[in-house]
Formats: sequence, C-alpha cells, structure tokens
Amino acid sequence: MTEAPTPDLALLRSFSPLDGLKNENLRALARKTNIRELAQGRMLFKEGDTDKRTFYLVSGAVDLLTEGRVVGSIRARTPDARHALAPVLPRRCAARVATDRIEYISIDSDLLDVLITWDQTGTYEVGDLQAATPAGDDWMTLLLQSRAFHRIPPANLQAVFMRMQRIDYSAGDTIIRQGEDGDFFYAIVQGRCVVTRETPLNREGIKLAELGIGDTFGEEALISGAKRNATVSMLTDGTLMRLGKEDFITLLNEPMLHWVGYDEAKGIVAAGGRWLDVRLPSEFEHCHFEGAINVPLYFVRLKLKTLDTSAPYVVCCDSGRRSSAAAYVLSERGFETYALRGGIAETDLAEALISPSRSSG
Repeated sequence: MTEAPTPDLALLRSFSPLDGLKNENLRALARKTNIRELAQGRMLFKEGDTDKRTFYLVSGAVDLLTEGRVVGSIRARTPDARHALAPVLPRRCAARVATDRIEYISIDSDLLDVLITWDQTGTYEVGDLQAATPAGDDWMTLLLQSRAFHRIPPANLQAVFMRMQRIDYSAGDTIIRQGEDGDFFYAIVQGRCVVTRETPLNREGIKLAELGIGDTFGEEALISGAKRNATVSMLTDGTLMRLGKEDFITLLNEPMLHWVGYDEAKGIVAAGGRWLDVRLPSEFEHCHFEGAINVPLYFVRLKLKTLDTSAPYVVCCDSGRRSSAAAYVLSERGFETYALRGGIAETDLAEALISPSRSSG
C-alpha cells in the first residue's frame, strides 16, 4: 500500500489560518500531516462527530448535510475551501463526497490551535528553540500535543522551553522514585522509560506503563504537592528535558484572567464594551461579531496605543486559547479585559463557520 503523501508548504499556506504560521512551525505541522483520498458517496465526517480533527479540502467537492438533507456544498480551491470544514464540535453537519473522489488533509485540532497561539505569542520559532535545546527531531511538536502542555498558558510556552535542562541517562537509571518529594517535570526526548508502582503485595513494583519520545511525567506531584505516586526508570539509554518545580509552578499558573460566558460578554458590549477579535484577518473576514475590532494576536502589543483605555474589551478567538494570551497582555497594561470562555465555537456565531459564504459581520 502506497504511503499517503505529505503536503508541501505552498498547499498548507493556501488554507486559513495555516497561512499565518511561521515556516518552521508550518514544516513541523507538515511532518504530522498527510494528503488522503476518499471515494464518491463516502462520508468524510458525520453530523454530531466530536473527533478533534480539522479538515481541509484539497481537490474535489463535498456536500454538507443536516439531518440527511443537503444544505450546501464546497469545492476545492474556492474561497470557502480556504477554511476548515465544519470545525465546530460537535459537528452540526455531515460531509459527503460529491465528486468521483476527493483529496483532503486532516490535522489534530489541539496541535493546530497550540501552534498558532504559540507562533503568535513569542518571537521564537520551533526551529529556534530546538537549536537552543538540541536533541531529537520532533520532540517539541510531540510535547505541544501532550495534555500537560495544553494546560500551560500560551504566553508561557516560550519560557518553559527555554528554561528546560537537558539530562542524559543510562539504561536502569531511576529518574523519580515513589514516595519522594517532587522536584522536576520531565519530557522524554530520546529513549524509553518504564513506570512502576510498589504495592504491599509487590515490593518489586508493578509495571504500569512504558513511555517514549514526547511523553511527559512528574507534573502531578508538582501541582498537588503530594509525594511521587510511582517510580520511573530508564529502559534504554536516553535523554530527558526537565523543568524545575519553581519554574513549573510559576509558568503553569494561568494568568489571572477574567473569563466570561457569551451572555455576560454580550452584556458588557451592550453597555459600551468592545469585541476585540485576535484571530488572523482571513479568519475574521470569514465571520465575526458585529462591530468587532480585529487585532491579530501577534499585533496586540504593537497596537496597544490605538486602543481606548477607557473602554472594556471582550477578547475573542475561535477556542479561547489565543484570547487568553491577548487578554493577559491587555490586563498587564491596565486595560479592563475579559476573555470569552470557549471562544466563538461556543456562540451562535459558530453557525457561520459551518455553512459556506455566511458571515455575521
């Protein structure tokens, strides 16, 4: 069976918001993405699906169906096809192949969201940070997909990577021991580890799991302050990146943000507040709240002087991740700032992300 081809950067840049990624981050994304095919009549996804995948149409056309009825269609290489297909979860429509076949790409939605946010938050690219902490090819991309790193505020990701220390270990070395105090958070760059837990009936320890490149461990004791609940040892020679407890706790603590739901946000705007949309221009043009100001995340610091310091701002994006980073910057500068919890995906504007050529501007 022929392996699915990897998309080139030019193709990825034809989609929004991938066109806003720096080259190194786009290359990292390309390594995790393949162009796939689907035959006529097959379902690309179903109505109600909750799988966190972002779909882009490369060739052919799909029909969009709600309750089995066609409500629209999208053809590749058209303005509508620049945007992800029905990105709101659970999906409010199905997509069925309408031509002989289609080509499409499917991307991990969490990875894409983190890459976009991190890309716009700091001045370092993935390649820059990998050069500063050399080891392995894709360990940083893998870390960005891990649940532990999704909990870290976007504005702190750069500092986390820059403060990590590289440590080489030999097979058999014990990294953390059950019952001891937590001191470091670890990420595996090379090699494999084994996790064991001692019980009253098995003093040698029961094997719980094996960990490989991109896996992380050690955060639970740092967050909770409890003793280590398992022992982690090296199965092979390898390399780990570690972050000290103080740095981990400081950088993990999300900035003091004022999150608001959609109804509360509308009330703030009705009382004189402003929507501040920090998505990319291409996303903003596709759909946005009426009267919203568009200042992409990477421009927020540069545009501070153009914002009215007397007006409260409700910061929004598609998921809330970019909003948190922008709201932190504004709050730090003395603005009255609120972040829309759940992002646009949790509002009635989400409908505009489903059907082509629809906007609530």
